[in-house]
Amino acid sequence: MENMENAIEIRDMTKYFKVHNEKMHTLKERILYFGRGQAEIHRVLNHINLDIKKGETVALIGTNGSGKSTLLKLMTKIIYPNEGTVETNGKLTSLLELGAGFHIEFSGRENIYFNASIFGLTRKEIDERIDEIIEFSELEDFIDQPIRTYSSGMYMRLAFSVAINVDADILLIDEILAVGDQHFQDKCYAKLRQLRDSGKTIVIVSHSLGVVQELCRRAIWIYHGDFKLDGAPSYVIEEYLKQIALDNQQRRARNKTLGMYKNQGVLYIDTPVESSIYRKAEKTKIFNGWMVTDSAMARLRVSLDGKELEGITRHRREDVYRAYYEQYAGFLDVDTLGWEKVIDLSQLDNGEHQLKAECMEPNGTVLYSMVNIFSVID
Repeated sequence: MENMENAIEIRDMTKYFKVHNEKMHTLKERILYFGRGQAEIHRVLNHINLDIKKGETVALIGTNGSGKSTLLKLMTKIIYPNEGTVETNGKLTSLLELGAGFHIEFSGRENIYFNASIFGLTRKEIDERIDEIIEFSELEDFIDQPIRTYSSGMYMRLAFSVAINVDADILLIDEILAVGDQHFQDKCYAKLRQLRDSGKTIVIVSHSLGVVQELCRRAIWIYHGDFKLDGAPSYVIEEYLKQIALDNQQRRARNKTLGMYKNQGVLYIDTPVESSIYRKAEKTKIFNGWMVTDSAMARLRVSLDGKELEGITRHRREDVYRAYYEQYAGFLDVDTLGWEKVIDLSQLDNGEHQLKAECMEPNGTVLYSMVNIFSVID
C-alpha cells in the first residue's frame, strides 16, 4: 500500500475477458479446432485509479454493464486484474451473490459456521457470536432446517447477518439489500449506518439513488468501464442522470431513424387491490396508480366500466422514479408519475366492475394497459 490511511488502493487497473465467438461443445471439437477459434477481447474496466480511505462509505454507480460489480469483485480478489493492481488494507467481508458459500443440504446453523470460517473466524469466535447472528437474521424458527427450504429473502437475512458480524474492517455489498421485505431492509440499512458511524469502510453498489444519497458520503461513477466522476453523491448523481438521459434520447433518435424503435410505456393500478369493496365500510374509494412512458404525446386514460373518468389528478411518485430512472431517464417528470381519482361508491351498483388504465398515443395506439376487476357489495 502506498498510503496506510487507505483501505483500498487501485492503480492503473484494467480488466478484460476473452469471449470466444465459436463455441465448441465436445472434446472432439476442441481437439480438431484447437487454436482456430477467434476470441474477442471484451474490456470491462479501463485503467482505473482509485483510493478509498479507511472509514469512508462509498457508492459505485453506473448503468447495467458499466463494470461496477466487476470492480467490486476485483476488490474482493474473487477475480484478478489483467493489468495494474488492486490492494486492500484490513480484514474484508463481502455480500456479492446471494447465498454464496452456502451448502443447501445443511442447516442455517451449520452454514453460519461454514460461511463465517470463510471470512476468517475461528470456531470459538463463531460460538461467541452465533446467537447474535441468529437473532439479527430473525430465523430462530428455521435455523436448524436445511437452507434449500429457505426463500430468497431468508437466504439474504442469513448472509447479511453473518457478514456484518465477522467484525471486518471493509464491507463490500453488491445490490443484495434489494432482496427481502421492507422491515428487514430498513433493519439492514440501520445496521449499515451504525457500521458507517463506527468507522468501518463500506463500498456499496446500488441502483437506489436515494440510498446512495442517504447512506454514502462519496459516490464514484463508472461509465462504460471508465472512471467518470468522483465526489459528493448529490453532484455525481445529478451528472450521472444527465448523461443517461442524453444516452437514452440519442439511442431513441438513432433507432427511430433506422426504423427499429417504437414508443414504450408501462403503468400500474395500485388500488383497488381487493376483489370486494363493502359500501358500508367505505363511502368513497381512492383509485390510484402510476404511469411512465418515453412518448411525449402519450396520455393516461382511466375508465370505469368502459366510461373514461374525468378529473384524474397527477402527483409525485419518487418510488416509481427510482425504479425506472435508468430505462426512461430524460422522459420522466417525478411530480406527475402518479395518478389518482376519488370514486363515490354510492354511484356504483352492486356487482362486478372493471377499472382499466391505458397508456395511449394520440392515434389510439395503446402502449400498455391494465385491468382490475372488483365487486361492490352493500
